[in-house]
Amino acid sequence: MSQEGKKLFNIIILGVSFMFIFTAFQSCGNIAQTVITNLNNTDFHGSGYTSMSIIYGVLSASNLISPSLVAIVGPQFSMVVSGVFYSLYIAVFIQPATWAFYTASVLIGIAAAVLWTAQGNCLTENSDENTIGRNSGIFWALLQFSLIFGNLYIYLAWQGKTHISESDRRTVFIALTVISLVGTVLFFLIRKQEDTKAPGDDDSTNEILGESLSARNKMMKAVAAFKKSITLTFTKEMLLLSVTTAYTGLVLTFFSGVYGTCIGAVNRFGSEEKSLIGLSGIFIGVGEILGGGVFGLLSKKSRSGRNPVVMLGILVHFIAFYLIFFNMPNDAPIAPMEGTDQVAYMIPSKEVAMLCSFLLGLGDSCFNTQLLSILGFLYSEDSAPAFAIFKFVQSICAAVAYFYSNYFLLQWQLLIMVLVGFFGTITFFIVEWGAAAALAARGSDYSSI
Repeated sequence: MSQEGKKLFNIIILGVSFMFIFTAFQSCGNIAQTVITNLNNTDFHGSGYTSMSIIYGVLSASNLISPSLVAIVGPQFSMVVSGVFYSLYIAVFIQPATWAFYTASVLIGIAAAVLWTAQGNCLTENSDENTIGRNSGIFWALLQFSLIFGNLYIYLAWQGKTHISESDRRTVFIALTVISLVGTVLFFLIRKQEDTKAPGDDDSTNEILGESLSARNKMMKAVAAFKKSITLTFTKEMLLLSVTTAYTGLVLTFFSGVYGTCIGAVNRFGSEEKSLIGLSGIFIGVGEILGGGVFGLLSKKSRSGRNPVVMLGILVHFIAFYLIFFNMPNDAPIAPMEGTDQVAYMIPSKEVAMLCSFLLGLGDSCFNTQLLSILGFLYSEDSAPAFAIFKFVQSICAAVAYFYSNYFLLQWQLLIMVLVGFFGTITFFIVEWGAAAALAARGSDYSSI
């Protein structure tokens, strides 16, 4: 196999591994609060929202040290160890204990930061300036398929169930744990890039000295990346884009945890209320994949820049929020185990609920593809610290949103997203106009970005 073929093989394995792990983890996130609500009449007293708040809070802090960890142990081993911690978190639900649940939440927060840093490192190592767009598209598409497969399993496993029994819970989470472990094992198939050595370079003394210098260089690069992250955080462009990034964190929390809980709490959906959680996740996945394909892989053909895509994303989300406000009971996010019999401004409709799921996924892909694009354009020389800041801000806001989801009624959660989304769109426009002006000053084609 050629060197280029090996790199493409690595990208595909990377994407498939993440697809398996996040098929399990995202399905776990979608149903965690619903499952925990059924457990709260036992000795278990945890909260899915609080757990996710801990995960994203620890993740955001761990982004400051994850580059150093990956530099020391390497991306492949980092991803393997992180995958094991993902599997352990899911396995906690097989026989839940409050202390184990929250301990696993802390550990997976650290593991998530390391996993995504190592993923970026692996993607970069196996790409060049001519293949980075293609490889990013392949990885994105494979990752988003996790939303479909995992939620399809939940939909089929829980179809017709109004109460999640102990047997149902164990069956689902044993299966999800195995799926996550399969993804973890697949990381071992990623092939290391061969080093080209000149004759005589295999002298043991030189080899030891080279390894020592290499380790020292890695640490120096890690420290430099940390300092650069601090510097970039306070630049005008990054501060403006942080508002947009904050919005993606709030939306991530809503569609990955809160909205599924709302659907599962609506008693008027009848015997399908629990299985609809899985179906909702499938429609979110379809929206993500469609948006990622159209606005990510085909972005080179656009001659009007990123702003129209972001505008489409916010309009799609505003339509979804409006329909959710009319369709979902206000107390759905914090309803008790028995669910809610309240009605909003219309009789709850399954069709409208699934349409909103699709719109949430489509709008999210609009924002994320364009944010990744503009960050890569503005900070091509400092991509690692720039993306670390992106993940840092997104994770903090996701953590905050999961925390207030324990207490806020649906209308207030929607209002927060509308306000932050409005201002985040404006700040993105400002940065994009600045990027376009800089290109025009250099005489470059706007469509090239």
